[in-house]
Amino acid sequence: MSDAPHTARFTLDPAFTVSAVDPRLFGSFVEHLGRCVYTGIYEPGHPTADEAGLRGDVLDLIRELGVTALRYPGGNFVSGYKWEDGVGPKDERPRRLDLAWRSTESNRFGLSEFVDFVRKVGGEPMLAINLGTRGVAEAIELQEYANHPGGTELSERRIAHGDKDPFGIKLWCLGNEMDGPWQTGHKTAEEYGRLAAETARAMRQIDPGVELVACGSSSQSMATFAAWEATVLEHSYELVDHISLHAYYYEQNGDRDSFLASAVDTESFIENVVATADHVGARLKSKKKINLSFDEWNVWYQDGSAPTLSGEARGDDWAEAPRLLEDNYSVTDAVVFGTLLIALLRHADRVKVACLAQLVNVIAPIATEPGGTAWRQTTFFPFAQASAHGRGTVLDVRVAGPRHHTERFGEVDLLHATAVRDEETGAVTVFAVNRDRARSLPLEVTLHGLGLTEVAEHSVLSDADPDARNTAAEPERVTPHAAEGTALADGVLTATLEPLSWNVIRLA
Repeated sequence: MSDAPHTARFTLDPAFTVSAVDPRLFGSFVEHLGRCVYTGIYEPGHPTADEAGLRGDVLDLIRELGVTALRYPGGNFVSGYKWEDGVGPKDERPRRLDLAWRSTESNRFGLSEFVDFVRKVGGEPMLAINLGTRGVAEAIELQEYANHPGGTELSERRIAHGDKDPFGIKLWCLGNEMDGPWQTGHKTAEEYGRLAAETARAMRQIDPGVELVACGSSSQSMATFAAWEATVLEHSYELVDHISLHAYYYEQNGDRDSFLASAVDTESFIENVVATADHVGARLKSKKKINLSFDEWNVWYQDGSAPTLSGEARGDDWAEAPRLLEDNYSVTDAVVFGTLLIALLRHADRVKVACLAQLVNVIAPIATEPGGTAWRQTTFFPFAQASAHGRGTVLDVRVAGPRHHTERFGEVDLLHATAVRDEETGAVTVFAVNRDRARSLPLEVTLHGLGLTEVAEHSVLSDADPDARNTAAEPERVTPHAAEGTALADGVLTATLEPLSWNVIRLA
């Protein structure tokens, strides 16, 4: 750790802002993967299930989480999915092999059930289209089935299936990770760019007001990165609204300091995609700006090194709703997760949609047991607090303070922070992470022209055991607690951030 003066400082002024926050920044993701849907969201016969088979205990936790946009049905799953399989009478729906996750899909949960679920949690549907094994025709047929009021074969089919009113889906993903060789029907940038453009053009003929997301590279580490985005946007720039980003992080080889600095990569990823998109816009002499849909992000132990919710995982046997990717998150994971939220907010001028992947059981903030309980993982708390208090205008935060060395990212600030002002009440919330694993970090924030007089709350997520987790046996082992000594006097906020901590400081 650095021996530099150990106080972090920044100034907040309403004249210096980043952007208003699009509420869809607090979106999530429901994929037919493992137990996200079946025994997660949907479990007929569960003691809390409603008439539609949705788990009431899970619905309550999702509302508490504050999720907005909900992306569905994938993910890798969508690239082999036939949307028609998931509509109509359940006893007539076919069982299919899912190549993405080597599982069997029963299709008992489909489009109508998803829209019902989204309405019950107060979210907005974000529907992904299969551009892996399918194309333009299937995309506009799905759009017509979902959104046309009536009088055509497909819209009347929806009505006959029991949904008189159109679903009104406005936000659509044009495929998923189409540069990934793991993706069923993956494509070159030229192939995908042309297909995305033609699909977008056809969808806009039905509804000029649709909002469309083109696939960016599957990650910044892909060999195709940046050149892929440039080629795709050269074909589709005037036809789409967003380009997608996906990123996952985990602790590798015991290098915890680099893991805690993961958001350095997130911010560079965002800035590099913005630069690429704006370069294409300049070449095309367009006045339009492409925004970003960071529609998959999370901590995910892709090497399988994390403890799991059940201690077991099954796959490769075509099972129905197997236990897959059920990472059990620690305090350290939650702190890193918080820095990823901070990174998204710090770039709210261009990141207009973001989806935590995923929502229940599969690398998720909510965990369940079949027929049993549901509980909050450690990552639940930063997301719920950011969604509750991160609506408004992001203020420009430029940190001056101690730094330390990391193996992957070089010199990194120990403080990672942002602040959001509620324009109606004038309240300001500071979101801050102390990346120092050993020492507390004194914080001083100078406030100009904000009219703030008191500290309403200083909530901390930390623990003497950085590997502490919530489990079915101990569902409240880790919860946020109140900090002591935080004060606001003479226009200066002072606080002490505990080692390895996620902090929410609300000023009124």
